[in-house]
Amino acid sequence: MIKAVVFDWAGTMVDYGCFAPLAVFLQVFEKRGIELTAEEAREPMGMLKRDHIQALCKMERVATLWQEKYGRTPDENDVDELYADFEPMLMETLHEYATPVPGAVELANRLRTQGIKLGSTTGYTRKMMDVVTVSAKEQGYAPDVLVTPSEVPAGRPYPWMCYQNAMLLDCYPMGDMVKVGDTMSDMKEGRNAGMWTVGVLKGGSELGLSQEEVQQLPAEVLEEKLARATDRLLEAGAHYVIDEIGGLDEVLAKINERMAAGE
Repeated sequence: MIKAVVFDWAGTMVDYGCFAPLAVFLQVFEKRGIELTAEEAREPMGMLKRDHIQALCKMERVATLWQEKYGRTPDENDVDELYADFEPMLMETLHEYATPVPGAVELANRLRTQGIKLGSTTGYTRKMMDVVTVSAKEQGYAPDVLVTPSEVPAGRPYPWMCYQNAMLLDCYPMGDMVKVGDTMSDMKEGRNAGMWTVGVLKGGSELGLSQEEVQQLPAEVLEEKLARATDRLLEAGAHYVIDEIGGLDEVLAKINERMAAGE
């Protein structure tokens, strides 16, 4: 039986659509005359935010634009300067993006009644999460454990945060745990840690839509976007992909059946 679930935060359990960092990524590059698209800005979502900026700088189109404007490709000093702008800008608004997604609080309560422990990992630093956790707890969501990239040698896609969760939750083997997230880096983190891994679509960064957009989009357009996001999460290693976080119970039941059969 599954003993613990390790959740991502933004885009999975809080901040529907994972919008907190998006605008800030766009702004810090725009300040330097580089226009990112929202799709580009979301591509490395889930990584430690400095690593995210580094990944953006390595994108071919971004590096080309930087070369055209500055006569060279971006280097580590540029990454440091971009991040120096990014962090304080994000900290100013982070508390506004800690609202639990629909169904998240109820799911957490259901899992606890089943004796399942709740862990969590994130792409935010501990300093950032000190803001998010306070606001989320006030609104009813507080997992048993939080591990940030600040406490381990490296963030996603490395498995270290998941391993630290296992130790703090006193849970072993890793195959008795499930990683749940909304990004490709979440899926890679879970698989690298040897965990069952589940992707979430609605509310997540891969879909990249607000609640209003999900409700208002024509059905065929929404289905196309959901299918594209599903493919990306599966390609990154997801064992299962669910529409909404509240549907995790059904997947856990399937995983328990597979484990009982010897998987």
